[in-house]
Amino acid sequence: MSAIDLFTPLALGPITLHNRLVMAPLTRCRTTREGVPQALNVEYYRQRAGAGLIISEATCITPEAVGYPLTPGIWSPAQVAGWKTVTDAVHAAGGRIFCQLWHVGRISHPSLQPNGQLPVAPSAITPAGDAFTYEGPQAFVTPRALETTELPGLVAQYRHAAEMARAAGFDGIEVHAANGYLLDEFLRDGSNQRTDAYGGSVDHRARLLLEVLEAVCPVWGAERVGVRLSPIQPANDMRDSAPKATFFRVVELLGRFGLAYLHLAEMGKDAPGAAGPYFDPLELREVWTGVLMTNAGYDRDRANAVLEAGRADLVAFGVPFIANPDLPARFKAGAPLNAPDPATFYGGGAEGYTDYPFLGA
Repeated sequence: MSAIDLFTPLALGPITLHNRLVMAPLTRCRTTREGVPQALNVEYYRQRAGAGLIISEATCITPEAVGYPLTPGIWSPAQVAGWKTVTDAVHAAGGRIFCQLWHVGRISHPSLQPNGQLPVAPSAITPAGDAFTYEGPQAFVTPRALETTELPGLVAQYRHAAEMARAAGFDGIEVHAANGYLLDEFLRDGSNQRTDAYGGSVDHRARLLLEVLEAVCPVWGAERVGVRLSPIQPANDMRDSAPKATFFRVVELLGRFGLAYLHLAEMGKDAPGAAGPYFDPLELREVWTGVLMTNAGYDRDRANAVLEAGRADLVAFGVPFIANPDLPARFKAGAPLNAPDPATFYGGGAEGYTDYPFLGA
């Protein structure tokens, strides 16, 4: 049996990926203020269609889901039309692309919310740090705790976003339940102190995520739906009293859906214990029998090693895809990589977005 590496094809439900390099979801803050992708975004994604799979930048499901300037949405016809130009370009270049559905929860600011309202969260707990707004950094505010009666409406917003993503021509969707945003805020007890059916035990804290999946899977078929988790990520002031027990149970609960994949962000290894007692997220392979994607600053050799060892089936790359639109070709040739420019990661125009050179240019 030959060894599995980054260039071994993989069947992802009904889709065959020609390699196992995934372009990670990367917020770049370059849409219109109305959250509509434009020509510059089309070129950016088209350039990177050599990935086995592209996961779009996090895409807001409603105006209330917005937490950063110039990020895309997927709730309006104009946004769908903008995304359709992106998906058409990716498909014409031979690529596949999933839409990552996003609600930031408390990681927002009234200046980014409709009518200047408070951001929402499972509990009224102020996160440490600053929001990034059109007026510059501003301290996070205390969010409004969602009422139990509001949650069916929130689930319906996810379903609507899934329907709009289908209309926009995506190949599937990824439900963003990581990185300290709304669904992750429900999962972890540092941000969820509810006493209703959505708080307390892990099964209760996972209820909203499960209800979202029950709503979106019929739209797409579960084999075209992925979920992203970040069990040890402390960013956005996140923590849990028992992350291993929490996420082992969450992953067990996800197992019944027959999802396309589970996407684990391993971020937090550089700050062990900051988000609660440390464990290796790849231990979740013990309870996840489907396709597993990992993401944690991998290079080519480490990625090949984790695939060959069977600890993951796909590896997502973030910064390397920012600076190297032809990352698969560079890895295959053993060629050097372009150096990224962090000053252009968030916001701006073509510089640091679509002007990185291709191999041999």
